[in-house]
Amino acid sequence: MSNKIDAKDVEIFLLDNLDFFESRESLVGELKFKHSSSSASSLLERQIIKLRDEQKDLMDLLSSFVKEASVNEDLFNKSKDLTLSILGASSREDIIKRVQDNFHKSFNVDKCLLSLHDNSEINDLEQKTGMSFHKGAIHCGSYSTEKMELLFEDSKVQSMVVAVIVIGKNIGLLMLGSYNRTKYLGDEDTTFIEYIRDILEKRFASESMNA
Repeated sequence: MSNKIDAKDVEIFLLDNLDFFESRESLVGELKFKHSSSSASSLLERQIIKLRDEQKDLMDLLSSFVKEASVNEDLFNKSKDLTLSILGASSREDIIKRVQDNFHKSFNVDKCLLSLHDNSEINDLEQKTGMSFHKGAIHCGSYSTEKMELLFEDSKVQSMVVAVIVIGKNIGLLMLGSYNRTKYLGDEDTTFIEYIRDILEKRFASESMNA
């Protein structure tokens, strides 16, 4: 009497030998599978469904990469245009105008303000807002309506990014405001604003030397 083979042992063997049926096509033809509207009726069907799922996953991943690359390329081109515009400005007033116009038109920023202040004005602003505007400071997020109105003079602004620019004895504030409360909440917004801040500091320093 032969020993009965446990079905679990067969399953484990097949999992360890996935190519078992490649040289046993006749055996594949004799295998029986449960037929139902919700399951594949053959090994070939199941393999096709698996390949289709894998293809869909790969296409979704590729689409994601292409979309991300497109976004990054668009940001790079806009950043380059803004940088060249800043470098080509003829005066402080021209720098301010170009920056504000560019952020409105190219980056679709709801509110962009670039303003210069002396120490007494900055101290007064710090007392009224409870915020620190020291060198290198960047504020990003959603703040109280009172702070938003004080900085932007616009009650519709609900989130913002503010970067401090040191210009000799003056302090500059580059402020981007959004009417969307969730627009500026993450750190991803600060990397770009830091880059523009550094460009502006260099350009304003050059403008001071040429004045």
